[in-house]
Amino acid sequence: MTFYDDATGERVELSVATFANWVAKTANLLQGDLAAGPGDRLALLLPAHWQSAVWLLAAASVGVVVEIGGDPADADLVVSGPDTLDAARACSGERMALALRPLGGRFPQPPAGFADYAVEVPSQGDRFAPFVPVDPEGPGLVVGDVALSYAGLVERARADAARLGLGPGERVLSGQGYATWDGLSAGLFGPLATGGSVVLCRHLEQLSAEGLAQRVESERVTRTLP
Repeated sequence: MTFYDDATGERVELSVATFANWVAKTANLLQGDLAAGPGDRLALLLPAHWQSAVWLLAAASVGVVVEIGGDPADADLVVSGPDTLDAARACSGERMALALRPLGGRFPQPPAGFADYAVEVPSQGDRFAPFVPVDPEGPGLVVGDVALSYAGLVERARADAARLGLGPGERVLSGQGYATWDGLSAGLFGPLATGGSVVLCRHLEQLSAEGLAQRVESERVTRTLP
């Protein structure tokens, strides 16, 4: 995955190995320090971002149900960006905050009532094994009016990829958010399910047409889903 924020100029490139390491560390944090297990509900209050993608796959590794933009008051734990901390405080369970700063930087001061992801995750193990095997037919993801098991998520992502003509090695540029299934499918699950990669762009509307064309060329993009 390659991530751009066109409001800040940030660019982050994650190889398969680096991305997998972030997922393993986050899954260990989720299962260990946050004591989350299969069936627990996680309200994910994050924008389309490379760290959002990490949390989605880490939760799937543990068996935790992710509710995109879910109500923190009804969740067992919440993961929040800097702009949704007030809403996230409604969660009575564990609260994790992400500064969403370049290179995964931490908050200058941790928000009151939250653990800082950038402080907690580096010390976690680089390999992950779930305490309980994940049931592929168990609940996995809720986004808008779409609720999917893990098996259903994979099936739907593969179907979307087939409909779009995505194949192995595809390099997909997506400017869609993660608040809808279509955005999640275009910006993560569809390419992942078919062995492709993603150029995820936040605030893509701030990029000129010339700038977008240059990015498509420099990133060797084969399909654009703005």
